[in-house]
Amino acid sequence: MSLPAAEYRPRHPQDSDYYHCVEDYYEELIGTYDEHFSREYGFWRPYIEKVIYRYLDCGDLSHGFARVKCKDCGHGYLLAFSCKRRHFCPSCHQKRVVEFGERLCMDVLKKIPHRHFVFSIPKILRRYFLYDRKLLAALSRCAWESLKVFIQQSAPEKEPTPGAVIAVQTFGDFLGFNPHCHILSTDGCFYGGRGMFRVAPPLELKKLEALFRHKVFKMLLKKGKITEEMVRMLSAWKHSGFNVFCGNRISPDDDTAMENLSRYIIRASFSQERMKYLDQEGRVVYTAKDKKTSKSFPALEWLAAMCSHIPNRGEQMVRYYGYYSNVSRGKRKEADTDDAVPCILESQGDEKAFRKNWARLIQKIYEVDPLVCPKCKGVMRIISFIEDPLVIRNILTHLGLWLVRSRPPPKIHAPPNREYAIADLLIQPHADITYGDPEYSWDDYIQS
Repeated sequence: MSLPAAEYRPRHPQDSDYYHCVEDYYEELIGTYDEHFSREYGFWRPYIEKVIYRYLDCGDLSHGFARVKCKDCGHGYLLAFSCKRRHFCPSCHQKRVVEFGERLCMDVLKKIPHRHFVFSIPKILRRYFLYDRKLLAALSRCAWESLKVFIQQSAPEKEPTPGAVIAVQTFGDFLGFNPHCHILSTDGCFYGGRGMFRVAPPLELKKLEALFRHKVFKMLLKKGKITEEMVRMLSAWKHSGFNVFCGNRISPDDDTAMENLSRYIIRASFSQERMKYLDQEGRVVYTAKDKKTSKSFPALEWLAAMCSHIPNRGEQMVRYYGYYSNVSRGKRKEADTDDAVPCILESQGDEKAFRKNWARLIQKIYEVDPLVCPKCKGVMRIISFIEDPLVIRNILTHLGLWLVRSRPPPKIHAPPNREYAIADLLIQPHADITYGDPEYSWDDYIQS
């Protein structure tokens, strides 16, 4: 007999240490950021305030919800709307991570060998990217142009074309601002216009690093960020601070490794599992990935560091180049030649049918199906979306779920004063679902 399906329990972000920290200190952060944190973590961006407010409402039934009901036994529950913010909301970002990994492997990457590259820059140059986030796009372009030259040299054919997906990350292990590029690159080039592919030999990383350094210097000089004197000084250093990491070749048949790596390159900037909020002391203790090293931060400084990694509205942190660029893929689909590679194994069915909706994302993240009825194991479905404030309040009051939350002014050395309506105590216990950085075999080899 098969075991019964695990029951899906909607998350409650308001119970997490991270939510309590944001709730206690966000007002003080907004009021004191320019005076205390702008020098170290960059200028205050008005969009950050909107992200914080949206996160505080994430998963709150009083801001709207969907009704989910079993068609067999009539059992149902309410599913609160999410904020859909990147990096700042761990749950919403993790759903984006899973969706991105599947889309990349299904619609973009071809069944050919790939490699994982990481391009990083020295600390002395990072502040320019902190104060001007438009430079992050230019950094991605520098990494691509450097890598393209090397990979193209490996193909003797005319007009060889490599492909790459580049994700820019701005965080290190302890949330320090560290802009670097994670690259999923073809381990070779397409050529001949018929989808033929030639595998590349191992690259000389030191020469690739030198070319990347040259292009970054040239880019920063052109934009007026550095001077010729500074370039000469940095070029004379024994250790330049630039670094290029190259992972092992990923086999075309290793779908699991490709999807895991696709998720890894856009992972969240922190892990809730490794964060502990000491509310009475007003501090955050964060443990490194090795689970041996930890560091204590004032809560305000922790939040300021978190805010420095929030992308601007509409800011693209992932870019596609060469054979994988949007233009190239569009032209191939228009000419009906996107299936020309002999080693491609095409998926059957409509593309849209394979897109991950909410239920399938939840099932993949937490290994439970939110549309399986916990009572009769029948199929549940979403029957309505409730967005009208008056209707929301009437329904939640009728069910005894209307919460009255009082957000007190931030206090650093006193315990926060959280007040809940008595109905809050009537909610049934639930499993605490938190998000942690996935464990991948290449983590130990990547130095952020």
